[in-house]
Amino acid sequence: MSDKQYVLFGSEYSPFSVKVRSYFRYKNIPHEWRPRTLETQAEFQKYAKLPLIPLVLGPDETVWQDSTPIIETFEEKFNDPALQPPSEMLAYLSCLIEDYGDEWVNKPMFHYRWWRPEDQEAVSHGLARAVNPKGDREALDQLAETIRTRMVPRLRFVGSSEKTKEVIEASLDSLLALLGKHLQSRPYLFGGRPALADFGLFAQVYGCLQQPTTAKIIRQGYPEITDWIDRMLYPKAEQGWEEWSTLAPTLEPLIKKQIGDIYLPWSLANEKAVKSGEEEFSLELMEQEFSQQTVKYAAKSIQVLRDRLVESTERDQLDKVLGNCGCLQPLLSPS
Repeated sequence: MSDKQYVLFGSEYSPFSVKVRSYFRYKNIPHEWRPRTLETQAEFQKYAKLPLIPLVLGPDETVWQDSTPIIETFEEKFNDPALQPPSEMLAYLSCLIEDYGDEWVNKPMFHYRWWRPEDQEAVSHGLARAVNPKGDREALDQLAETIRTRMVPRLRFVGSSEKTKEVIEASLDSLLALLGKHLQSRPYLFGGRPALADFGLFAQVYGCLQQPTTAKIIRQGYPEITDWIDRMLYPKAEQGWEEWSTLAPTLEPLIKKQIGDIYLPWSLANEKAVKSGEEEFSLELMEQEFSQQTVKYAAKSIQVLRDRLVESTERDQLDKVLGNCGCLQPLLSPS
């Protein structure tokens, strides 16, 4: 590593790692992408405060983990090209979509990854090759089975079960239809250049291309989305930002149907359960009951969104848009 280069420990199969990598590429931040493998595991553990990727190691051995805080930290150091639209209202919507990508779209990505045998087989072997690129056939088969055995039970952490699978899968179907329509008229979510929202949302959808079931759905039905993913792997500021007046016809329905109708109701129910000390919670989503274990991190995320809303100086327009999307009330006060 040079004295000015950062090291990004990650995995192609980790949406949050890919999210940070694309951000670093967009900002032209000097870095080395260092996959976490059997050979690099000891080095990773030397610096990791948490057993999670991505991990960014600075030239002075400063360590950063957790994708959104990493991006927020480096945005202070590398603020050109701009990550957010100049409009505070649009910048807030970008943060909202990024949070939704991290906390909700991760569910269908992970669900499809480990629900069906065909996807389990493909992803476990892909991960095995990524972790042990020099392994022989027998070693890779054994590692793949170990990964599969460890990961399938973790479906419960994203709320995936026989009872909830229809909601999770229907939410992805809806997202793809809404997102595909929005991207027909622009290269990125807010116009001609990527915003924070693009990085958060793209990373989870990119993960869906790594498993047969969702890869087939996306590649056969949504060319605009696959083109967007290709752009987001090496994003560039191609044009300027759009105004809300041109974004609204297709972005407002996406925010309303995905965030107002699904994500924020889920987030409120989760927050209430976390505050009550409950281990599980249930609510009605898409006219069906949805139950899962509580997620403490998500309870913190919605409070961050509330704090950002309080700080906004464009509240009249922002409140109107959030109200139209069914998002305002959940973001005004705790449940």
